[in-house]
Amino acid sequence: MKFKLSIILTLAMICSTIAQNGNPNDYLSAQFHKERREALRKKMPKNSVAVFFGNAVRNRANDVDFIYHQDPNFYYLTGYKEPNCVLVIFSDNQTNKDGKTYNELLYVQEKNPRAEQWTGVRLGVDGAKKSLGFENALNGKEFLNSGIDFYSFSNVFFTDFKDDYRDSKKEEADLYKLVGSFKAQIGYNTKTETKTDSNIKNEINTTKTIAAKKANIDTKAITTYMASLREVKSKEEMVLLTKAVRISAMGQRETMKAMHPGMSEAEIQGIHEFVYKKYGSEYEGYPSIVGAGNNGCVLHYIENSKMKVENDLVLMDLGAEYHGYTADVTRTIPANGKFSPEQKIIYDLVYEAQEAGIATVKIGNSFTDPDKAARDIITNGLMKLGIINKAEDSRKYFPHGTSHHIGLDVHDPGMYNTFEKDMVLTVEPGIYIPNGSDCDKKWWGIAVRIEDDILVTDNAPVNLSSEAPRKSSEIEALMAEKSLFDNYNLPKLD
Repeated sequence: MKFKLSIILTLAMICSTIAQNGNPNDYLSAQFHKERREALRKKMPKNSVAVFFGNAVRNRANDVDFIYHQDPNFYYLTGYKEPNCVLVIFSDNQTNKDGKTYNELLYVQEKNPRAEQWTGVRLGVDGAKKSLGFENALNGKEFLNSGIDFYSFSNVFFTDFKDDYRDSKKEEADLYKLVGSFKAQIGYNTKTETKTDSNIKNEINTTKTIAAKKANIDTKAITTYMASLREVKSKEEMVLLTKAVRISAMGQRETMKAMHPGMSEAEIQGIHEFVYKKYGSEYEGYPSIVGAGNNGCVLHYIENSKMKVENDLVLMDLGAEYHGYTADVTRTIPANGKFSPEQKIIYDLVYEAQEAGIATVKIGNSFTDPDKAARDIITNGLMKLGIINKAEDSRKYFPHGTSHHIGLDVHDPGMYNTFEKDMVLTVEPGIYIPNGSDCDKKWWGIAVRIEDDILVTDNAPVNLSSEAPRKSSEIEALMAEKSLFDNYNLPKLD
């Protein structure tokens, strides 16, 4: 009864986020983004400037692009979700030619009715001012000749360029041109010039080195500033992140009930992602991983191409993205609803390791503590089972770390030092025994990962994804329940 009430409350919560125009109304507020810019400004030294660019539009094939996804730092600071944009943040107030002061500038895509007919309405300058709360918003083309004297600043902060974008013939101020203009404005990659002095007598050739003018650029510090800001979540962020995690846990629950040996990995993926969409999640936070049997031993297996999972264990590592915030939840379940003796032994060992790891997530503890606790248990367990003979060999079967931050990125930036209140991180130990391993054949093809999203609090750690069962007995019990998908049969195609 308690769980049914929880489902009703979840649905009510999600329905309440729909505005009268049919669009969500629970995005981060303009005030949140403004406060984040102010927090960054406080970290910057005097007489400095930070420049951020939006993500590139990336081509999928021919004239089809991938769905656009904003750079997480840019979104964190602005809330702007369109491409071809620049944010400039000054540590100190600047004065324009009219005598007005400002400390930030946002350059956005210009309104263009023809382009908007094909790709959707643009905010434009007025929209950026009204919706995002920027007093100083300009069209992107104005950045091409910004008039900002970058040479006058002690530090010019930005993230170094990946140069993974195209030059669009349709946009007057696309990312390619914006970045190119910025490079010219700061003397980026300007080389020392050598010239021949023709005034030297006796026809002796000589040269003089002319140092090119270059701004005092720093491509490292901004990464540290942003990581230190983003690793601790605000109350407003926690609403969205918690929703993403709960949606992901619901996907795991529904898939457990629907699972049967005749399913394909892709079908299992589809159930998860259907649940995400049903709850209002826009995207997946990362490519969905559904690996049956030996496929689960590939840590980032995303082909999901096996046609029947049969009686294998199925490792399902998927996360819903809700308004930019992504969960990261993994469950491993027996396709036929019952763990075999060997599957259960390995599963319960990973569960024990995860419990030990979660218990260490306390304020002041080291970020490495969950890994150490989980790894000790897995190492000892593998030795007792005779799968390994010496402790260092456990790395073969547990090759990855145990924890990372989540947020706007599935691997969110952070300082990764000690735990602080309102951090959210994964705890995800695993054991992977590929076919052909140097151990008894009965263990081959068993892959188990259990991953939950844990909130650091003043008291005990809180498992945000607890609605998806973790104990082997609880998983088997839920898998025995009827599913909404049990009678969902499509017509056969010849």
